[in-house]
Amino acid sequence: MLRITEIFYSLQGESNTVGLPTVFIRLTGCPLRCVYCDTAYAFTGGQKLSIDDVIAEAEQYGTRYITVTGGEPLAQSGCVELMTRLLDKGYRVSLETSGALDVSAVDPRVVKVMDLKTPSSGELAKNLYQNIDHLTTKDQVKFVIGDEQDYAWSKTILAEYDLANRCEILFSPVMGQQNPTELAEKILQDRLPVRFQLQLHKILWDDAQGK
Repeated sequence: MLRITEIFYSLQGESNTVGLPTVFIRLTGCPLRCVYCDTAYAFTGGQKLSIDDVIAEAEQYGTRYITVTGGEPLAQSGCVELMTRLLDKGYRVSLETSGALDVSAVDPRVVKVMDLKTPSSGELAKNLYQNIDHLTTKDQVKFVIGDEQDYAWSKTILAEYDLANRCEILFSPVMGQQNPTELAEKILQDRLPVRFQLQLHKILWDDAQGK
């Protein structure tokens, strides 16, 4: 059984599949409390569903892309089995994870989108850097940047772990905190090998739940 906050159909708002119709399976619960979190409603509550029921609901939308998210989905042990079963059915599955929990048991076919926590998140100490060893070229590391300190820290981690030669890198501004244009200009000035991204779902639907 899994505790599920919501299952919904929308356009992917982030990552390198941005804009593609996707089913989102949002698991309940998260051990982190990032100051800029926009899904605090997923910390508690939710509905207990069997993996069969979750898959059946996802199947009704007729898309090949599924994102398993949270909260922190890996906080529930059944998350790994859910993703493997979805993969076995032919879906392209991505996992949105904080990087604070071990990803070594995740099926290697899953596209891991791992959010390394920057200083302004308030959860820098939770980063599990050993997870980087389990990333491949199909995976992505996201840095959510709220200020100059975050940007400098992200550049340091990018170089220290040679991340650009391991996987794709995403730089995303904290909306309402980091000016997107200024971040884009810094990336160009420093010639960073990263993908700048804005959260498409917030632009289209103003961060409405279920979108």
